[in-house]
Amino acid sequence: MTQEDDELDSLVRKRLRALRVAQGWSLEELAGRAHLSQSTLSRIENGRRRLALDQLVALSRALDTSLDQLVETASDDVITNPVVDAAHGWLRWPIKAEPGLTVLRQRLTGPPPDNPARLRAHPGREWLVVLSGTAVLLLGHRRFRIETNQAAEFPTMLPHALGAESGPCEVLGIFDRDARRGHQRDSATAESATH
Repeated sequence: MTQEDDELDSLVRKRLRALRVAQGWSLEELAGRAHLSQSTLSRIENGRRRLALDQLVALSRALDTSLDQLVETASDDVITNPVVDAAHGWLRWPIKAEPGLTVLRQRLTGPPPDNPARLRAHPGREWLVVLSGTAVLLLGHRRFRIETNQAAEFPTMLPHALGAESGPCEVLGIFDRDARRGHQRDSATAESATH
């Protein structure tokens, strides 16, 4: 084994033990859930038994995690910088842990559209938190007032629009892949309509 392999092996063993302890489970309890003997699990955690793929799969299922998360290597790129979309005034951060998710920071200055025909609907899911000010979320036929530090989560198949109430507000949103694509299409359509 190389030093890198040894480090990954040690990391996986530490994760297994930490996840078991976090659940409040004994060796016996996790071993039973993973259909392993208690002594096998003990030797896996202590490094006295080789890590086998079938056992790792069983343990990841029992611990309600994925095999990918169990064996992922530590990353040195902890800090990321935003991608600037100057045309829209957005800052966007991709989320590495969940491929397809995007974080978007927006400054909203005007109210949401008055015309129900301007509400948009598309596949996906959004989550947002208001960083400052007060936002207004139109969702179908309902109107929600979201104040600083309050959050909202909704399926984007409901017609929706977001704006500010009584002055600017800043919002941090998390979009799944489908919601992000829907907003990109909406922005492109709005830009072509104004040009």
